[in-house]
Amino acid sequence: MKTTFIRFALIMILGILISPCMEAQNDYQPPQLADPDSWTLILLPDIQAYNKFAQNQPILELMTAWIADNIETLNIGLVLCTGDIVEQNHLLNPNGRNGDQPSKLQWESAARAFARLDARVPYMLATGNHDFGINSAENRRTHYDEYFPVDKNFVTQKMICEAGLDEWGVPTLTNAAYEYITPQGKKMLVMVLEFAPRDAAVEWAQKVAAAERYKEHEIIMLTHSYLSSENEHIVKEGYNVEDANYGAAMWQKLVQPAHNIRLVLAGHIAAPDNIDAHIAFRTDQNAAGKKVHQMVFNAQALGGGWHGNGGDGWLRILEFLPDGKTINVHTFSPLFAISPSTRHLAWRTENFDRFTFSFE
Repeated sequence: MKTTFIRFALIMILGILISPCMEAQNDYQPPQLADPDSWTLILLPDIQAYNKFAQNQPILELMTAWIADNIETLNIGLVLCTGDIVEQNHLLNPNGRNGDQPSKLQWESAARAFARLDARVPYMLATGNHDFGINSAENRRTHYDEYFPVDKNFVTQKMICEAGLDEWGVPTLTNAAYEYITPQGKKMLVMVLEFAPRDAAVEWAQKVAAAERYKEHEIIMLTHSYLSSENEHIVKEGYNVEDANYGAAMWQKLVQPAHNIRLVLAGHIAAPDNIDAHIAFRTDQNAAGKKVHQMVFNAQALGGGWHGNGGDGWLRILEFLPDGKTINVHTFSPLFAISPSTRHLAWRTENFDRFTFSFE
């Protein structure tokens, strides 16, 4: 009788210990649309820390594999990345601490991960400071066009409608515009700008935004360095490139005067294991009196700091509702979601990670 009682007590204790975990697992819901007629933009943060370590590279492949698996479920129309594709653009001999992969293997890792989306869904990647020079923007030379050439993904290629010139007068996808027609027939333009764009690149973007043929388009501008974690436009940073426009200059010269730039997406900012230091959001009015929403999303120093796992697999899901105005934002990790034991961690639910904004 005593033995039976002890067994019963142990079973009850075990049940108490397990039930919160089971409840968390049962509460997990995979991403789904609030409206079946919505379409989705997936925003990837800076991905350099996935690519600089060999052991982290499969995490980025998991993320793009998850995107590929959910193209139909979430009606994914666009995939954007905020830049810093690699940690070093032209490093021959990594030191093992800030990466164990030479630049060639970092670029190959990024191209391989995005190959999962080739011929499936259009994607556009901004260039960050680490995608230029040797370690970080010592000059304007980049291997971007070698690993993400115009014909890499034909569903992206057919959307290209404008391309700017690099410092040497050569057309490049580091400054380019892509036309996207939503399922509801709304015309949009994704404008990609290089890290801290040169005056010539800003002037090119001004002309594109003001062109008569894009008068009715709503523009999403994708760049790298734009807002600080205090939600302020970045004025200047200490990189060697002198002909450079950061967030404040881009707002003053390009975004605020344009009537049709409605959303700015960027990355760049970070601090070890501090979510608040990786994000920013603000809304301002442009010269036409329309709202311009400006969002920064990064994750590179989460999951162990600068030399951790690369960012815990976090990405953002932007659901554009069929009213053509409302956007729901959710922050999700396919890395945590893949296992029943960690699914309760797959959603970030703070107000700054789950919110709604409108183009009204």
